[in-house]
Amino acid sequence: MIALLSLAWRSLLNRKGSVILTVLAVALSVALFLGVDKARTGAREGFGATISGTDLIVGAPTGSVNLLLYSVFRMGGATAEVSWPTYQKIAEREDVEWTVPVSLGDNHRGYRVMGTSKEYFDHYKYGGGRALEFAEGQRFDDLFDTVLGAEVARELGYTIGTPVILTHGLGSADLGAGHDNRPFRVVGILKPTGTPVDRTVHVSLEAITAIHVGWETGAKNPLADTISEEMIRSFNLAPKTVTAIFVGLKRKGTILTTRRAINTNKGEPLMAIIPGEALAELWSVTAVAERALIAVSVFVIAVGLVSILTSILTSLNERRREMSILRATGARPHHIFLLLVLESGLVGFLGAALGIVLVHVIFAVLAPILQAQYGVAFGSGGPGVIDGLVLAAVTGAALLIGAVPALAAMRRSLADGLSVRL
Repeated sequence: MIALLSLAWRSLLNRKGSVILTVLAVALSVALFLGVDKARTGAREGFGATISGTDLIVGAPTGSVNLLLYSVFRMGGATAEVSWPTYQKIAEREDVEWTVPVSLGDNHRGYRVMGTSKEYFDHYKYGGGRALEFAEGQRFDDLFDTVLGAEVARELGYTIGTPVILTHGLGSADLGAGHDNRPFRVVGILKPTGTPVDRTVHVSLEAITAIHVGWETGAKNPLADTISEEMIRSFNLAPKTVTAIFVGLKRKGTILTTRRAINTNKGEPLMAIIPGEALAELWSVTAVAERALIAVSVFVIAVGLVSILTSILTSLNERRREMSILRATGARPHHIFLLLVLESGLVGFLGAALGIVLVHVIFAVLAPILQAQYGVAFGSGGPGVIDGLVLAAVTGAALLIGAVPALAAMRRSLADGLSVRL
């Protein structure tokens, strides 16, 4: 067998031009399949690691997936908000251990601004329970302090003490929506988390209220600039509404009853979701598209395998003399059969192996870009079980496909002598 394997390898080297093209076809098909699979599983792992330890997320009734996306992933926006008295009522529930209010709506040079409380830095967890850590500085203390996510500071070149001007809404400050009269100062920079936290500008809830003094109608009142900072600090800056509430419970066993109680609140309409369930709902929505992509990828692999069959079949006529010589030197028909099968298997193995390497290289390059673009770390590790299974499956399928030209070559070798019949 080793001798036949060596002979098959030398035969492939003798036809390296067509073999390289066939290997590339198989490699690209395998890379496409694995790329789709790794993007799917990596995105799920990255999204799942974004928030941990939060039992419930409460917001206005807007759909569980939408509430999860805008409150945790900063995607989209809320259609309604939760009043401050309602937030206080939830925070005072006997079964609630902690709450973190979140207020969204403004931006700084394309990065979302989030108003929250100091408890956010204590209770927000990610990656299976990891707490937020500061690379520099500390949490906000003064009204116009801000804490930056790692990417915001890195991309904009900000350091401790850098002044920051927020922009009203999600538009551009060039459109006259900048809060130029209320500059902030960077007091803290968080360590990278691989989550949307890295792309967030954090300020206090009171600061969100302060910068919108004079914006009650949705546009800047010309008199807003006449209100001094001292006057603003003397105002009651408690927010009127918040976008969402992160809730931690005293006992995990009460999560369903607490959710039911909040969802059936007789006053203000509310929606409480369990982050894990909302994520599962999100994946169920995308499942059809995922299956379609995987099916297309499987068909592409099939096309790659057919290219192996085509390559070997088209070379049979040219190799009839080679087979006859092998028979004349003592090769048995089953040796001819095994030779062709091994050649097909080698091409499949090399193509699959190259495809696996290719997809890991691509993900190593694209992972930082995807994280920067979407704020979610797409899992990227070394070769795993799926890679091994794909390698074995493609190699096995190539061996089976190789039996077709191998049978044809074996029959011809029985009929052909040293002279080839054309």
